[in-house]
Amino acid sequence: MGKLKRKDYQALLEPMQLELAAMARWVQHIGQRVLVLFEGRDTAGKGGAIQAIAEHLNPRQCRVVALPKPTERESSQWYFQRYAAHLPAAGEIVLMDRSWYNRAGVEQVMGYCTPDEYHAFLAQAPVFEKLLVDDGILLFKYWLSVDQAQQEKRFAERHLDPLKGWKLSPVDLQSRSKYSAYTQAREAMLRATHNDTAPWTLVDFNDQKRGRLGLIRNLLDRLPDTRVDEPVLALPPLKGKLHKEHFGVLKPIQAFDTP
Repeated sequence: MGKLKRKDYQALLEPMQLELAAMARWVQHIGQRVLVLFEGRDTAGKGGAIQAIAEHLNPRQCRVVALPKPTERESSQWYFQRYAAHLPAAGEIVLMDRSWYNRAGVEQVMGYCTPDEYHAFLAQAPVFEKLLVDDGILLFKYWLSVDQAQQEKRFAERHLDPLKGWKLSPVDLQSRSKYSAYTQAREAMLRATHNDTAPWTLVDFNDQKRGRLGLIRNLLDRLPDTRVDEPVLALPPLKGKLHKEHFGVLKPIQAFDTP
């Protein structure tokens, strides 16, 4: 399967983004709540997939949640508590760039939680998610996969590109040698938390463009096929002469000039 050219990718993505916009109107119209979790390997492409979904949606309706390391206070709370604060309200779509599954992944592999905390999480996560689904939240869980050779290539790109350097953390560097450990952690996570109420969907992201398209298509196919007509707003021409900007207190900065 050949690599997609950008123009071909955009041609395939655009109609899906129109479907996403229609889905967002439906979500808002009926007050639905949609929650999508993005988990997976470092460098797999979670951020790019989220951006492709959210790009043309109203940011007041579609929120991206990417929580930092918990504070000392948050570390003393019930584990799911800080995530619950970001759940969608009526008419909202929440896209979580990593989620409570940090405990089943990086925390377990890197030793950031105790064995008791890890096993308690695996027991509690299905119960927590059943409560969300039973309350009417549409929950989707995606795990993005990437082979280690491709992962190393992307790590190198981040290392060399000053615009991507922020994506490379000390934890990422430590994780490079733990590819197999993350595989084992993923399989244990799936055994404990993949069920009919809140199933997992795995997506191959060795080719990120194809991965995004496959994920979005899967998400759209699993949502109810319900359309809400977009209101047609009239835009009559203004009467009279159109005004130019006038400034009194302050003037604009000088226009940017190319070299």
